[in-house]
This record gives sequence, structure tokens and C-alpha cells, in this order.
Amino acid sequence: MAKSPLTLIGPGSTSAGPPRPLGPHGVALWAAVVREYEVSDAAGVEFLMQACLAQDRVEALATQISADGEIVRTRAGPRSHPGLKDEVALRAFIVRTIEKLGLNLEVLRPAAGRPPKVR
Repeated sequence: MAKSPLTLIGPGSTSAGPPRPLGPHGVALWAAVVREYEVSDAAGVEFLMQACLAQDRVEALATQISADGEIVRTRAGPRSHPGLKDEVALRAFIVRTIEKLGLNLEVLRPAAGRPPKVR
């Protein structure tokens, strides 16, 4: 089996969009981040991709929770919606991922966090 040839990418090139399909909320998060920051390394792109996928999932959960109500009635009595824990966990994951990417830091000097995207 032959390997596919490698392609050199110039130092100034960046990917315009996410590497895999996203829903509207994930696309919005992706666009907001890449508008302000340069995320071009493989790990950073994957971190951002996972945060965007989580954003789509958390919005779907939030919609379902809103439709069902935060408190659901069961035979055992009222309980919090089972999706609430997952929603909170996903939101925490998104925040931790943004922190790992260094996107939550205000630049006080040129070396802090990821460099801003040049317009």
C-alpha cells in the first residue's frame, strides 16, 4: 500500500474552517475564536474542535431541558432533569478547554497566550 505524498504548508497559511462538520453553535464558537486568535497547531485545532462539538451538544441538551423542564416528575417524586448534570459537565469542559488553549488570558505583554490573528 503506497503512502500519500506529504504536502508542505507555508508558515502563514491557516485553515479557514473546522476540520469536521459542526452544528450552528459549534460553528459560531469556531468563528469567534479564529477571528481573534491564531490556532494552527494540530493539538490546538483538535482542542478547539472538541470544544465546538461540546458547544453543539450542550445547546442540544439545553433545548431538551427547556422543553422538558428542569424538574421532571417521576414515580419517586420530582427530580432534577437527568440532562442537567451532562449540561454542566459539558459547559465546564468547554471552559477548561478554552483555558488550556490560553484564550482566556488578556494579553499584558506580547508573549502571553496565543498571539492575536493579524487582520
